[in-house]
Amino acid sequence: MGTPGTGGKAVAKYVRISPHKVRRVLDQIRGLSYKEALMILEFLPYDAGSLVWQLLHSAAANTTVEKKSLIVAEVFADEGPKLKRIRPRAQGRAYKILKPTCHITVIVRSL
Repeated sequence: MGTPGTGGKAVAKYVRISPHKVRRVLDQIRGLSYKEALMILEFLPYDAGSLVWQLLHSAAANTTVEKKSLIVAEVFADEGPKLKRIRPRAQGRAYKILKPTCHITVIVRSL
């Protein structure tokens, strides 16, 4: 860990995407340098890539050190509340649809 004030943190809450899909992207940038992570996120074919790119950019903006010396220290996606919807079915039945949300956290620190 660095000294206080050298790291930045950004959190996106209630993002309407499955945490499983976001973790697939986060696993690819964990531990990388800031610039490497941005390059990888820019060309990933997943929708979660643009969300994480914005969040990483925001976390770096929250630091007091130069962006050259930053690494992606911690990234994780926690489950948020599920939106409950129903799907009408035959003979008056209803099937439950659970639409997941997640909370994404990105923490960057200096080397």
